[in-house]
Amino acid sequence: MFPRLWIGLMDRQFLFILRRSVLASSAGLGLLQKGFIDAARLFVRLHDIALPSQCALCGNLSHRVLCAGCDEQYWNQARTRCFICALPMSVFAGPGEDRSRAQSRCKLCITEPPHFDATIALADYRAPLDTLALELKFQARLAGADEFARQLQATFEDSNVAAPDIVAPVPLSRKRLRTRGYNQAWSIGKPLARRLGAHADATLIERTRNTAPQAKLDLDTRRHNVGDAFRVLRDVRGKHVGIVDDVMTSGATLDALARTLKTAGARRVTNFVALRTPQD
Repeated sequence: MFPRLWIGLMDRQFLFILRRSVLASSAGLGLLQKGFIDAARLFVRLHDIALPSQCALCGNLSHRVLCAGCDEQYWNQARTRCFICALPMSVFAGPGEDRSRAQSRCKLCITEPPHFDATIALADYRAPLDTLALELKFQARLAGADEFARQLQATFEDSNVAAPDIVAPVPLSRKRLRTRGYNQAWSIGKPLARRLGAHADATLIERTRNTAPQAKLDLDTRRHNVGDAFRVLRDVRGKHVGIVDDVMTSGATLDALARTLKTAGARRVTNFVALRTPQD
């Protein structure tokens, strides 16, 4: 156990050094994002082939990010969600109302429909799954991105919706991308696009200005914060666009993106989010 734990610690140190090395280079954002993500993901895959690591949630040995027990326990949450916003239907549905998963919508999405057409979410943003998103976002644990992509593909296949033509991440500002070294949404989106047979485009949408962190804002301020923050850089007329993010909270950012895409001519916008913040 001690050698395996030591190797795990060395893995984290290697990824940290790799990230800092890329950040210190002057090769620009292309190398910053592609070089770091590709190199780190290759390292993780080679390690997984050579030696099983620990389950990210319970610590048991596993060849995947989650062991079979945690995979069964946490990804198969029997929660009926709104087809549009992915909130649990129990939040809005009254007694005796239809809560079937197929194309069901909550009351809010019926009365005030957002600009996006559907949202695929794996689970609620709660412990212990929230640690996967936090480690991906702030510690460059990119193996979690592949796990999210695998599960999103499986969940999407149950939705009876045609696959998107293009998959793109929620864009970061240039400043935030330089600071973090990678876009966690793109680290999910790239393998997801491959699994769905869709075109992956990391720069389809540009964030035109820096915005305040959404987590500290109320709903109205969030909407204003991202209201005109995006621009579509390529032709999306008649296309079904999939937008990927790690966590969906209020949906304000995704709604602003969908509105921008629809204005540019997109036919349909589907959100792919790993975790959905509940409102109960």
